[in-house]
Amino acid sequence: MLVGGGRDDEEVLRKLKSMDVDKMENGGGGGEAESPRPAVKYHGWKAMPFIIGNETFEKLGTLGTSANLLVYLTQVFHMRSVDAATLLNGLNGTTSLAPIVGAFLSDAYLGRYLALAIASIASLIGMFLLTLTAGADSLHPPECSVGETCEKATSYQFAVLFVAFAFLVLGSAGIRPCSMPFGADQFDPHTESGKRGINSFFNWYYFTFTAAMMISATVIIYVQSNVSWPIGLGIPTALMFLACVLFFMGTRLYVRVKPEGSPFTSVVQVLSAALKKRSLKQPKDPKQDLFDPPHTSAIVTQLAHTDQFRCLDKAAIVASQDELRPGGAAPADPRRLCSVQQVEEVKCLIRIVPVWSTGIIYYVAVVQQSTYVVLSALQSDRHLGGAGFQIPAASFTVFAMLAQTLWIPFYDRLLLPKLRKITGKEEGFTLLQRQGIGIALSTVAMVISAIVEDRRRAIALSQPTLGTTITGGAISAMSSLWMVPQLMILGLSEAFNLISQIEFYYKEIPEHMRSVAGALAFCNLALGNYLSGFLVTIVHRTTGSGQNWLAQDLNKGRLDLFYWTIAGIGVFNLIYFVICARWYRFKGTSN
Repeated sequence: MLVGGGRDDEEVLRKLKSMDVDKMENGGGGGEAESPRPAVKYHGWKAMPFIIGNETFEKLGTLGTSANLLVYLTQVFHMRSVDAATLLNGLNGTTSLAPIVGAFLSDAYLGRYLALAIASIASLIGMFLLTLTAGADSLHPPECSVGETCEKATSYQFAVLFVAFAFLVLGSAGIRPCSMPFGADQFDPHTESGKRGINSFFNWYYFTFTAAMMISATVIIYVQSNVSWPIGLGIPTALMFLACVLFFMGTRLYVRVKPEGSPFTSVVQVLSAALKKRSLKQPKDPKQDLFDPPHTSAIVTQLAHTDQFRCLDKAAIVASQDELRPGGAAPADPRRLCSVQQVEEVKCLIRIVPVWSTGIIYYVAVVQQSTYVVLSALQSDRHLGGAGFQIPAASFTVFAMLAQTLWIPFYDRLLLPKLRKITGKEEGFTLLQRQGIGIALSTVAMVISAIVEDRRRAIALSQPTLGTTITGGAISAMSSLWMVPQLMILGLSEAFNLISQIEFYYKEIPEHMRSVAGALAFCNLALGNYLSGFLVTIVHRTTGSGQNWLAQDLNKGRLDLFYWTIAGIGVFNLIYFVICARWYRFKGTSN
């Protein structure tokens, strides 16, 4: 993720490992025999310095650029905090939706190499333009001191800023869905050394990703906040340039997998056939009346007919013999006749939708750590101990990363063995149970956020303040470290919900459609950001005539009530999730 969500990407990428190894070992997504292909020369680790080097510098560049954007928009472009938060939510959402389009274009037309090449150049251009907005005086408003009326950015300055964002979104569309599978493509999945190489590549990938996040959230943000914005943005741009150079230097060594088509084609065929046959009566005996040819795929699990969403069964009704090819084993037109297997695969996707929708509301709480938590930190005492060092406001997301980093090995090594004995299940908590725990923890985090914010505001209004921010808000004497517990609980909720959510998608979605799982996770995050932005807008307009909850100066607002609202929504989301989880029918079960 380019804006405010690197941890989310890390967990998504971790789950992609199982998908890509499985896909590569089995030769792709289809179950039909293919004609022999020319021998592929795998260079393996010889290509890794270029790919891993590219990934390291690219992540340092993009995360270093995006991690501090809220502060940049408010302090350099003099945007109101509510407008900056709304813009950032929209940018986050668009950045998370873009990989869905990028994955489709890569699979169907471009291939991973070309998609990565275009995306890398787009990211470099976007970062260069963003650096120009900080370095060129004509591309940002004049600086203003505390207490002065700050001049707003012009339409031309905003236009350049938005063009930079557009290029960054384009870069995200190609890099996020393609970077890790492209690296795994360089190893031969049919040899033991190739399989070990794939596993090692993923380990190095995670290491560089985590290292890039930590450096971006500390060193680069510190340079941006305390040294210079042009330098702080120029460093990531230079790193992105190095990433592009390394990527193209290894071109002659890369294995380039040709596009194999989109997994959405089968979904469209089932929906089209069911729509065309909507006037037909439901079959009395599905085993006899539906088109169910022998299952020949060694990759995709055969799915038995289920009685849910029976309207889709009409796609498998043989209305006339003209719909079959000679021999009766294949449809003459796949848009008019589909197999029971295809229909059941679409049913799997539809069953997931209610559970998936709970993640949209869940992310409303999660995304606050990159918006209003940062604004609260700016109006708190960020000094560390008695020293003069101040923690950059955007660096507080590190505490959520720390919670995930500590919890995952603790759960796997210490807690899981005990849970297996208690529950009698290999996975300890089921995937749906872990998702529910994550939603509950996010609600608890919002309650704590409301209590801490109320305390921060009370201290700011009743005790001497420590100065004024550049946006005019008084700095409360309350230590910003009081926000650490809520951030760590949010990180813990992500460790429960996000990881199990992605694993749930991969296990429940048919094997050859697993690329949809990554799309679902990104789409979830995107819609969560959009919903958060919509909620901010509604609250701001509703309360703006009186005491604005989301006032520019948080001391004059009631951010705590905004947090209470999100917590209340979280309670309803938890109830809705329990209902969906009890209704859900797992893949391969008839009841």
